Parts: sequence; structure tokens; C-alpha cells
Amino acid sequence: MLDVVLPILIFASLALALLGAIQRIRLWRQGRPSPVSVLGGLAAMPRRYLVDLHDVVARDKVFANTHVATGGGFVAAAVLLILVHGFQFESRLLSWALLAATAVMFAGALRVAARRKNPPARLSRGPWMRLPKSLFAFASGVFLVTLPTAGVLPASFGGWALAAVLTLIVAWGISEMFLGMTWGGPMKHAFAGALHLAFHRRPERFGGGRSTGLKPIDLKDATAPLGVGKPADFTWNQLLGFDACVQCGRCEAMCPAFAAGQPLNPKKLIQDMVVGLAGGTDAAYAGSPYPGKPIGEHGGDAHSPIVLREGRALVDAETLWSCTTCRACVEECPMMIEHVDAIVDMRRFLTMEHGNTPNKGREVLENLATTDNPGGFDPASRMNWAADLELPLMAKRGTADVLLWMGDGAFDMRNQRTLRALVKVLRAAQVDFAVLGNEELDSGDVARRLGDEATFQTLAVRNAATLAKYRFREIVTCDPHSFHVLKNEYPAFGASYAVTHHSTFISKLMEKGRLALGEWTGGRVTYHDPCYLGRYNGEYEAPRNALKGIGIKVVEMERSGFRSRCCGGGGGAPITDIPGKRRIPDMRMEEINSTKADIVAVGCPQCTAMLEGVVGPRPEVLDIAELVAAQLVAAPAPARGADKRVQVERAVEVVA
Repeated sequence: MLDVVLPILIFASLALALLGAIQRIRLWRQGRPSPVSVLGGLAAMPRRYLVDLHDVVARDKVFANTHVATGGGFVAAAVLLILVHGFQFESRLLSWALLAATAVMFAGALRVAARRKNPPARLSRGPWMRLPKSLFAFASGVFLVTLPTAGVLPASFGGWALAAVLTLIVAWGISEMFLGMTWGGPMKHAFAGALHLAFHRRPERFGGGRSTGLKPIDLKDATAPLGVGKPADFTWNQLLGFDACVQCGRCEAMCPAFAAGQPLNPKKLIQDMVVGLAGGTDAAYAGSPYPGKPIGEHGGDAHSPIVLREGRALVDAETLWSCTTCRACVEECPMMIEHVDAIVDMRRFLTMEHGNTPNKGREVLENLATTDNPGGFDPASRMNWAADLELPLMAKRGTADVLLWMGDGAFDMRNQRTLRALVKVLRAAQVDFAVLGNEELDSGDVARRLGDEATFQTLAVRNAATLAKYRFREIVTCDPHSFHVLKNEYPAFGASYAVTHHSTFISKLMEKGRLALGEWTGGRVTYHDPCYLGRYNGEYEAPRNALKGIGIKVVEMERSGFRSRCCGGGGGAPITDIPGKRRIPDMRMEEINSTKADIVAVGCPQCTAMLEGVVGPRPEVLDIAELVAAQLVAAPAPARGADKRVQVERAVEVVA
């Protein structure tokens, strides 16, 4: 009986799975065109899956081993199942290989079952709760029907009754595995995820690369939408990426806005886009909701507006404006989905099509358009902070080794201390540097994150034209946001530069022995990783090396490096100011205070502002440049064992 039924069952399931795949592809193709290399992507997929994807999955070693057992066991078992029971190849070797693959898969299923017994809050439930049973059904059913072909049991073992039972078990497992991949179900991520890896919109991320710059809109193309107003406005491979979501909730667990109780959950956002892809509501969603928003009130389809002022929509505007663009969600996603790209694309539509930038957003964008800086300051006052420093201007010199990019911190009294400290360090190392002075405009970072692509591109083109007039070896800046934009987003407009964060530059000066430094005696120091320096650009060691160079042994927070918690200052979040139950910088300060540090070292003016804005007991917040400048042997170094507070005060006074 099994010899007759199994081939019919297998090939019927494959045919239905193929029909489901065609239907799924049609859903993805509702999106805008996006050119990809089909053969190149498919050829690269195995390495991307086995190396790049598992590099992220392996951060949870237990789950990584579980995934290897269940995923690898299933792929091997499915291929061997088709050969042994579909085409009925009479090979004891293939049969034993099939037994081994299903046994490995069964072992992985045991771990999946243990995890689902009491799942963490971040994991979606609903259909996912039946996944262990489906894995068991496929693995055990195929294992049992293969025993006779492997010669372990006689072909007639059990008779018709047992054969019928085994057929039902195998049918259950095959249906969940094969049909679930294409018609929808817990295994959908396997099919969509594989193609997502092949046709990823950022192929530069694979092979050890990094790709974090936002993709520009062709504003000269009158047919191109200004951002994404409906799901069909996404590119087709973005829609494919949303469909690949495994609902593991790693993004949810790392999202600072979700932790603060703001109405954002990156996992729910991606699932809402999947709802829009196929049409319907979010009533079947079985994961954590947006904080403060019940399940079931969102819905739409591929050609309906994503955000509405009134009536049912896929997403509320405040959900999009809660994002700090910290990329913690993208960094953690085992399917390599690009959440931030999607959020900014939708913000672009709200800002450029409707002018719906909340709270101070509109004022900031108007300031950028009229004064070239978000604060609305007189552009001619950009150099007031350095009136006594006699900084060399590029307009007078024309060339310099280093162009010091001041950033909009030049208008902020607190960040002016950092800039003065950096100038002190550069001069101590006899660096040949100059500044643009009043020729420098805002880099455009905040405009772009708020969705105003037009203002960003205007600023980028004007800055690029100014920079093209001068000769310099590299740009150095103490602002990671300007650092990122100049390095990773200006090249799209034909403006490529060597850009260095000041912590990296200082670290190199130390390595070359160009700084005479005293010995640190100022107490415990912890370091806060800026998102736009770390997750966006992969720079974690240089700031720590700079601190190490002045004798500081950094006391690490529990969340540091690529898992550092955002300060809450990125993506225009302080401007849009969406309320939650807590403030993100307050949460970060709790983690800082847990180290019992006397000083928290920072490398970003946004981080400085957010952390210094915390009310209550906290360490002194000092930029790396301030700490290094305080240790320059221009003044006598304090005696060993000097009071910690004296050292902190000196770090402030030396750059005042």
C-alpha cells in the first residue's frame, strides 16, 4: 500500500506547493520593480544561508544547533524522501541516509518542543505552537515508513492498518512542511526566507560586508512615489523580505521604543506589512501588540493607504515616528530583514506627500530649509564658539591633511566643549587641519530620518559642491550621524570621502606616539556605544582603545557593543517626541548606574545631550575628546590617588 500511496502523496503535495509558490510570488510582485541577478542570487544563496545567516543565528548557540538539526535535517530528509519514496530508488544507502536525516530532525524537534512549552514573551504563539507536532509528524512518519526500505523491517510489517496510520502521519507532516512553506503557515519563512537571501535588497551585507546607508529616491522621476504610502509602493523584494519573518521576536526584545512603552514593535510592524501584502486584518496575529494598542484594529491590502488619519489602516503614524533608527532590530534579525529602511520609506510619504511630521518636526524641517541648520540659528554664527581659537579656514588655505567637520554641535554650548577639546588634541599632535567655517551646512541626517528626502538631497549636493573646491586627505568629525551620512550616503550623489570618527583618529594618533599623555587617576569609567558609530559602521574598538590609551580600563555595561541600548536621540526621535511609559535615556542610565562608574564616556553629541538630560543621580558624561584633552601633558598630571571628583572637574575645565 505504501509503495502506491506515498509517491502519489509526495508528488501531489509538491504540485500543490508549486501552485502555492506561484501565488506567493504574485503577492510579492505587487511591489515596485527592483532589478536583481536571478542566477547570481540563487547561486549565492547557499553561502548566505550557511555562513552569513548562521553568523547571526549562532549568537544563540542553543537555538543555532536546534536550527541546524531541524532545518538541515528537513532539507536532507525532503530530498531523500523524494528519491527513496517518490521515485522509489532501491538503495539501502539512501534509505539509511533518510533514516539518519529524520532522526536528526526529530532530535531538533525535541528542542523546539521544549522551547515552546513555556515560550518567552517575544515569541509569537498561535500557529507556531503546532510547529513541534508538525516536525514530529514528518520526522517520525518518514522514519517509520523508511524502516522496511532500509531492510530493518520486512516489507509486509504491520499490514494495511499500520500502513494507513503511517500514511496519515506522513500526510500530516508533508502537508505542514511542503504546503505550509508556500500557502502560509509556520514553515512559510523557509521558502520566503531562502528567496529573500537570494534577492536581498542589500546584497552588500553578505560576505562580511556592511550596508547601512539609506537608499535615495530619484526625485527627477515624476513617476516614482515619494516614499511608501501603500504596501504596493515597496519594492517586490522588500515585500518578500517581510514575508520571510519567522516571528522570533529578537527585534522586539532589542527595540528601545518597545521597551519604553512607545507604540512600536518592529515584529508587529513587519507582520502588519504581511497583512497588507495579502489583505485582511491583524486579528490572527499571536504576538506582542504595539504597547497601548489592542490587536484587531489594523488592516488593509496592498493598494490601500498604510496610514490613515481616520478609519482602519495598517499602521498608526505614531508607530512610525517612535523609531530611533538605531538598527538594533536589523542587527538582531536572523532573517536579515531591513526594518529601518521600511520605516523611513513610510516616513518619507508622510512628510513629503502630506507634511505630517509631528510635534517639532515641521519646525526643524523649515529651519533646515531657511537657515541650513535644524535649530534655526543664524548661519553666520556657526564659528562663534571658536572666536578665540583662530581656526584655519579652508577658504583661505585651500588644502589641509584633515578637514574638521564641526556638525550642528557648533551651535550647542555643551558640544562646543567637545569641539574645543578635539581642537586641543589635534594641535597637541600637530595635525594639519582646517574647517569650512560658515561654508559648512547641516549634513542632512535629521532631514533624511524625518523623511524629508528633498531637503537632505539639497544639503548633500550643496555640501558636496563646497567640498569639491578643496583638497584634503580625510574628514574627521565627533558626530557619528554626520560621519555616517558623509561616509555612506553622500557617495550616492557622486561625493565619496575618507571619513573618520574622532575616536578612531585619536586612537591612531596614540598608536603613532603623537600625544604626550598623563596617567589616569579619575576612577571608574564605562563607555556608551553610539548607534551610528557601532551598529551602522561597525566601530566598537577604536573608542575603547582611545580610552585605554590614557590608562582607562572600561567597565562594560551588560548591553554594550552591537547590543548596546540606544540613548533615544537618533532618527529625529527627540523631535517627534512620541510618549511612552518611560524615557529611553532613563533606561540607559539605569544600565550605566549599575556599573557604579564615576564617568560615562561618550562619542556622540546626541548621546551626550540625551544622557545629560536624565534627572537624578548619574555619573559625569564626558566625550572621549574631553577625557583625552584632560590628560595631555600641557598641565601637571595629578598625583596618583587624587580625588576622583578633582579629575572629573579637570576634564571639564580644561576644555571650557
